[in-house]
Amino acid sequence: MTLKSTIDSHADARAEALERLLAETGFAGAQRTPLAGDASTRRYERLALGGRRAMLMDAPRSNESAPCPPGATPAERRAMGWNATSRLAASRVEAFVAVAQHLENLGLSPPKVYGADCEAGYAILEDLGDDLYAHVIPQGTDEIALYEEAARVLAHVHAAPVPSRIEGAGGANWPILDYDALALEVNADLFVEWLPRAADVHIDDAARARWEKVRDSLIVKALGFPRAFTIRDYHAENLLWLPERQGIQRVGLLDFQDAVRGWRAWDFSMLLHDARRDVSYPASEAAIRAYLDACGASDAEFRRELAVLGALNTMRILGIFSRLAGRDGKERYLAFMPREWGHLARTLEHPALSEAKAFVESVARPYLERAA
Repeated sequence: MTLKSTIDSHADARAEALERLLAETGFAGAQRTPLAGDASTRRYERLALGGRRAMLMDAPRSNESAPCPPGATPAERRAMGWNATSRLAASRVEAFVAVAQHLENLGLSPPKVYGADCEAGYAILEDLGDDLYAHVIPQGTDEIALYEEAARVLAHVHAAPVPSRIEGAGGANWPILDYDALALEVNADLFVEWLPRAADVHIDDAARARWEKVRDSLIVKALGFPRAFTIRDYHAENLLWLPERQGIQRVGLLDFQDAVRGWRAWDFSMLLHDARRDVSYPASEAAIRAYLDACGASDAEFRRELAVLGALNTMRILGIFSRLAGRDGKERYLAFMPREWGHLARTLEHPALSEAKAFVESVARPYLERAA
């Protein structure tokens, strides 16, 4: 069989699987409207049929490198590629479906899964609408109230036991792995590997050696923090406001398939150190207070965790944006970098990050000063 015939055969099999799934979920013959793509390899379509709506997720398995198998060694993960080292789900439908089931079991509002064919890479999901936090707040919805509710959702998620494996519809079965030292290392290293290609930053051999000591010190601190189920991509473009629901169910959840056993402050860094919108100081402080009130955590300990994990996360994001611009030609991401520099500058003010602050100042002081 030729390569072309193999590809054609696979496409035919996926098309047949989709038709079966649409029929099984009652959406055969539905009007299909493509939606704007996100930053992943997934595609979405809105389905409409006789007053009923749903979302079609289309995520072919072949589009990304494989996710990390449980038990894989660091060397094996490095050989497998980025998804394995970073413990990303590779946009697998089974990951989305399984984590959606976990969140629904906790009484939260992910999209309900009407049906899925994990092998083919399709799922039919509840349509939660278009009222993203990023859209409704600029239109006048109370930012503080929305961020307080998002924080209470996190308190609820983080208080629950972390499952080692989750099952969901369509045969979904997915492990929840540790966001570990290797994942922290390769993501933090993006800062020194890619930032010089997008900014006036010079990293020579001496600076790289110094960086590795700073990075490893931050990783040791992070690994000492309490673990929690971590949604991971928890920010205003993945949260929907559903005011017709009650309590924490008013926060609709999207893009959670990369969930790991991580840290509560990682989710908070994603929420408050948002690359695409400025979270006001009152909203940020209200979110932290709502979280601490809900879970009874120490303010000082939580802010230390947020500073350390926030620094690792914001440096990761600066590296990712630099890579997107320098490697992939997506220069629009450079527009988000000043905001991330501001987030990094604020995390580095914490006393626990004095060494990291000195390093960043030595290689990128102008960027920190402009962000101040």
